[in-house]
Order: sequence, then structure tokens, then C-alpha cells
Amino acid sequence: MWTGTTIRRWRRLFDVAKTVKGKPTVILAKTVKGKGISFMENDAGWHGKAPNDQQLEQARAELTARMKELEAM
Repeated sequence: MWTGTTIRRWRRLFDVAKTVKGKPTVILAKTVKGKGISFMENDAGWHGKAPNDQQLEQARAELTARMKELEAM
């Protein structure tokens, strides 16, 4: 689960990566496809596929709700 601490750590990683000059930089992460969207999470069938308008609205609503939860932490 994403917490405020996790998000702060990611932000620091990106800040550090931005300071690297003159050589490639990579951040490797173990991720979950569709994380946070009920009908997409862990469903490889969504790879490279766009949601329809109704699915897009549902996904936005779920992600917006989760962002509000995280911001409240």
C-alpha cells in the first residue's frame, strides 16, 4: 500500500536522479499493472489497451479518491 512515507521516498529518488548529469540514470521498481484501478489491477489483458469512456471515468474516480486519502496522511 502506498503511504505518505512511500511517496516522499519516491520524490527523493526522482530528485536525486535529476541531479545526475553526463551518464544514464535508471530507477528500477517492482510494480503492479493497473495498481489502484479495481478492474485493471493485475490484469495483463490491459497492457497496451485503452479503457472506454465509462471505464476511464471509473478509473479517474478511483484514483482521485485514493489521492485524496494519501494527501490526508
